[in-house]
Amino acid sequence: MRKIAFTNQKGGVGKTTSTINTGAGLANLGYRVLLIDMDPQANLTYSLKLHSNRLEKNLYHVLKSEASIEEVVMKHTSFDILPSSIELSGAEMELVNVPARELLLRDALDEVKDRYDFILIDCPPNLGILTLNAFTAADELIIVLQSEYLALHGLSKLMDVIQVVQRRLNKNLEVEGILCTLYDNRKNLNREVVGHIRDYFGAKVFNTVIRDNVALAEAPSHHKTIFEYDGESNGAKDYQMFAKEIRNGH
Repeated sequence: MRKIAFTNQKGGVGKTTSTINTGAGLANLGYRVLLIDMDPQANLTYSLKLHSNRLEKNLYHVLKSEASIEEVVMKHTSFDILPSSIELSGAEMELVNVPARELLLRDALDEVKDRYDFILIDCPPNLGILTLNAFTAADELIIVLQSEYLALHGLSKLMDVIQVVQRRLNKNLEVEGILCTLYDNRKNLNREVVGHIRDYFGAKVFNTVIRDNVALAEAPSHHKTIFEYDGESNGAKDYQMFAKEIRNGH
């Protein structure tokens, strides 16, 4: 089983879109997949029409040891989902005195470790306790970078946090790679930015680049993955290619 967290402390770079559609792409390849929504904004949950405010239990209750993953997990056509809730926004304060609070997700996942081939975690756009839980539970990190001028801005802080987690909490954690999103080959700036990212990270940058695509933006409003919404779109082609790249190992 591989546990992969999609991360960047910046919002709007495509973490949720990438988590959902990479998961769907892996499911298309025949793998058993669980998606975990670690973000209190619950965008992944809402994108798939799992209105978490109506759910009796969600990830918040798992981290609080008030429910097991089996009680909370929900079925989608392609994969399973551990939904989020706005309740998670209070978790930072509520868990501050809980022993080993950075290990709560990792320990909870032990009960389902034989059930899935891939567990994909959508991290919140910050470096707080929820993100630390994701980093401690994961084996691999995928850093999602938008193909824009400020893509690398603030990335050094993220790398510092990753190194601290590797030293103190999860020595097995590795940065699997950098995924460039919202790419438009017609724009010189996008090509230059991706070039800079490849110069900076070298072989860590995935070969697959996710092109800017209207269908990718529209799919969440229809509560569908890109494959359900428009399987012939560039977005579907890119995420299927990326899923194959993940499967083959970067």
